[in-house]
Amino acid sequence: MDLLHNLLDPKWWLGLLGPFATAGVLGIIFAETGLLLGFFLPGDSLLVAAGIFSTAEAATAIPGLEPLSFPLLLVLAPLCAIAGAQLGHHLGATYGRRMFDRPDSRLFKKEYVDKAEHYFQKFGPARAVVLARFIPIVRTFLNPVAGMLGMSRKRFFLWNCIGGIIWTDGMLIFGRLVGSAVPDIDKYILPGALVVILISIIPIILEIVKSRRGGGPGGPAAPGAQGGTGVPGAPDVPGVPGQQGEAGVARPRGRHHRDTSAPWGDGQW
Repeated sequence: MDLLHNLLDPKWWLGLLGPFATAGVLGIIFAETGLLLGFFLPGDSLLVAAGIFSTAEAATAIPGLEPLSFPLLLVLAPLCAIAGAQLGHHLGATYGRRMFDRPDSRLFKKEYVDKAEHYFQKFGPARAVVLARFIPIVRTFLNPVAGMLGMSRKRFFLWNCIGGIIWTDGMLIFGRLVGSAVPDIDKYILPGALVVILISIIPIILEIVKSRRGGGPGGPAAPGAQGGTGVPGAPDVPGVPGQQGEAGVARPRGRHHRDTSAPWGDGQW
């Protein structure tokens, strides 16, 4: 329980990183968006906390912590977020579903991939890449899912940049403003982090409730009956196992295959 408390507390992370706090925040942002095992890292709350502790007054609340470099964070945090997501997209485009072909464990759940794929199908590639930045877990898994489903690197890069800048700099500026305006803000860091986490997971909670309500008799068909995605509510996807192409033959998805008839194909979105 103490470990969970610490993982959720940005002050613990910044105190742990000490004089390397600025570099540590940048590394965590890269890991959360680019490495699948980084999904548990506190990206949202850590960015807000980094903005708060970039003020000299707030930084005194953590022994040994120097104020974080706010200009450096504004420039490098988006770059780390963009680079991490681009790496995730590259891995998904290169290895496809083999990346996720592993049994569930304490850390990895196949439902994480299904949820990311569901958002990709529901909102379309452009909006999904941007909105996923603000949803924990989804922002980690949507990047390789986008590569796996054939979103081109160039177009992914465009929306990746937009989403990465809005997310990182938005959180940092919010934290800076709050840190400058609220006295003794360090006392509210953990409750504030919990509020940020709660707000960011509301879309996931709503989707879970919706799927459970529709899972009874007469509800959506079981995963696999609606296409290869296995995600309730996701549209049929040509070329995914379980769906047939126009000629009645399933289209393969190899490493270099790109299906322009899909909603995320060239010129279609």
